[in-house]
Amino acid sequence: MPVIKDAVCSLCGSLCDDITVTVENNKITKIENACILGHSKFVGMLQHDRIETPMVRKDGELVPVSYEEAIEEAAKILANSRRTLSYGWCSTSCEAVSGAIQLAEETGSIIDSTANVCHGPSALAAQEKGSPSATLGEIKNRADVIIFWGCNPVHAHPRHMVRYSSFSKGLFTEKGRKGKKMIVVDVRKTDTAKLADTYVEIEQGSDLLLVTALRSIVNGHADVIPETIAGVPKAEVLELAETLKNAKFVCIFFGMGVTQSRSKYKNGDAMSSLISDLNQYTKAVMIGMRGHYNVTGFGQVATWETGFPMAIDFARGYPYYNPGETGANDLLVREEPDAAIIAAADAGAHFPQKAVRHLARIPVIQIDPYANPTTEIADVVIPSAVVGIEAEGTAYRMDAISLRMKKLIDTKFKTDEEIVKDLTAKVRELKRGA
Repeated sequence: MPVIKDAVCSLCGSLCDDITVTVENNKITKIENACILGHSKFVGMLQHDRIETPMVRKDGELVPVSYEEAIEEAAKILANSRRTLSYGWCSTSCEAVSGAIQLAEETGSIIDSTANVCHGPSALAAQEKGSPSATLGEIKNRADVIIFWGCNPVHAHPRHMVRYSSFSKGLFTEKGRKGKKMIVVDVRKTDTAKLADTYVEIEQGSDLLLVTALRSIVNGHADVIPETIAGVPKAEVLELAETLKNAKFVCIFFGMGVTQSRSKYKNGDAMSSLISDLNQYTKAVMIGMRGHYNVTGFGQVATWETGFPMAIDFARGYPYYNPGETGANDLLVREEPDAAIIAAADAGAHFPQKAVRHLARIPVIQIDPYANPTTEIADVVIPSAVVGIEAEGTAYRMDAISLRMKKLIDTKFKTDEEIVKDLTAKVRELKRGA
């Protein structure tokens, strides 16, 4: 009975790498150290709504076919398309992402990631002001003031606080939770906020106001702050600023409550400036609480291969990037794409109605281990192996540290990397034939 230690959990951006997995007769029988979400990934989701065979839509119905036939049909769609959208790629390996970028270049497509509708504004903020960051290991060992701003790790990243932040014990934080101050800034009292030493409840969409007020105080201009800012009394804001200035090491973990609220990337821009201001007095960093386990990896691979982190258009024969124009939703709402690949994501469930309606009108290729709403509008469905369980590969943690995911069991399914390589080869073959 093989016992595999230090497996990486491919669920969220924490990428916990201390999982122990017991395998018997090619089945996972025991999981140790995983949270409830990770446990469901390793055990439950292998049976949950799996797409058992490739399928092609014929006469309005999806019918089972071979991998070869599905890839050929998908390649025909891509070869005949003049404006293909390739979207997703954040719950798969960096190797698959690299192959997807190559396929997009080959077909003159636009490739975009799920970051466009979650932490994409963080990338724009980093391009404007930088992103003063650190590894989660450094946070564990050094940070004595932890802020969770617009995020709820108790539910979204259950082991984050235990492994890396509030409750973890490190080289210079040997007291663990007792030696750390935990602050939560949010619009409602979440389960994470209930654990905080200080909870700051702000008005919806007022993050930029509070960050700007903190910057004013840190830079010696407390006199310009009104009696209430972002729904928070001035006295509380002054106290928060003093806590940050007097800390030994501050880390602000920010989530979609920051990136997808009013002001979007300007929130991250201002927060980066706040971190720079605090570094006049102490050590301060910021880290985005990334959701999909390899959404950071997509940005890394795309940036080193094309120069841009997302929303990359190859129609000109070279990478072109203009968020707001070349983002997946922007294109679909304008009804530009005449074909789409949705891989390791579920646009059918999460995109706005107008975007999904256009997807339903065009040929859609789905690459995914699981059936989801996108399956209902797909014309070609290609099932893939689950990376980190049925396939190995590289992923980047939320702090941009790369980790190697292990293959734990054998499978009949092709990997995303293999599927993309086969698709690229078939598209080239069709182009030569034409």
